[in-house]
Amino acid sequence: MANIPLRQIRAVIAVCEEGSFTRAAQRENATQSGISQHVAAVERALKVKLFERATGGVTPTPAGLRYYKRCVEAVGALEHAAEEARSMAGEVTGELRIGLMPTFTRAVLAPVLDDFVPKCPEVRLHIVEGYSALLTEMVLDDELDFAVVPSFEGTIGLKSRILVRDREMLISGPRAGFTPLASVRLSECRPLKIVVPGPDNIRRRNLETYFQAHGVEIEAMLEMDAMIATLEFVARSDWVTILPSVISVNDIGRGELIVNPIIDPELHAEFVVIQPTRRKLSMQARMFLERFEAEVARIHNIWDRAIAEPRKLRA
Repeated sequence: MANIPLRQIRAVIAVCEEGSFTRAAQRENATQSGISQHVAAVERALKVKLFERATGGVTPTPAGLRYYKRCVEAVGALEHAAEEARSMAGEVTGELRIGLMPTFTRAVLAPVLDDFVPKCPEVRLHIVEGYSALLTEMVLDDELDFAVVPSFEGTIGLKSRILVRDREMLISGPRAGFTPLASVRLSECRPLKIVVPGPDNIRRRNLETYFQAHGVEIEAMLEMDAMIATLEFVARSDWVTILPSVISVNDIGRGELIVNPIIDPELHAEFVVIQPTRRKLSMQARMFLERFEAEVARIHNIWDRAIAEPRKLRA
């Protein structure tokens, strides 16, 4: 059995994920020639070609891709074992870098922090608010331990799991004329003046697909990649927007924003946790996500009651 040093295995992982010896060297704080030598050494030890070299970069061979996946599992297991050993010595410590969209920072984050911070006072938290493209790039660049983003097709270097499937809501201000918490069929509404995310946003594509499939008429469309500003704008105008339910749970019964469940059919947004493929989540990350999921579930229970008994909650 080939005895391959860990630094050479990390070089293979980096090249596979970056698609370039140059970028892999930058990521590993090594020289390009050093990374090339590490990969060549592994290929000699295994007696198999791991990468196809071309002027535009490198791509893994079928054998290389399989070897990469096994290496990621092995390195992740080593890091996880080290994390568990450290945690057994005392309190949970270390750094935790999280990326969240405004969808979750507005109503979900504060209760989670209120529970997590006292339990893990030695954990250094760094939370970044942003949209999916930025957060995904930061996870790929190892600037975040994990991020919560809309579901998307897989990307090499990332692994994901479904965190929550959230119901989308029609949100407006009093001037738009909707009855609070009343279910609405968008196809039966007058043509909507609607605020939507920019064209590169995954949710924008999902919304447009829904509009076209179900005959939703649009009078005017305003692009805005700023959820909080969107809510402030629709609150004082006759424009509407569509956002996941978790962002607006604190608006139930307040009167500044009118929230309406969308029906026939319902519209949902799916969110996933993404993390680097090569690394397992730390204990502090798992603890944070456990509390995060519990808070989202609590919010969904509030919405279930609100939709089932709208008259009580309007009062």
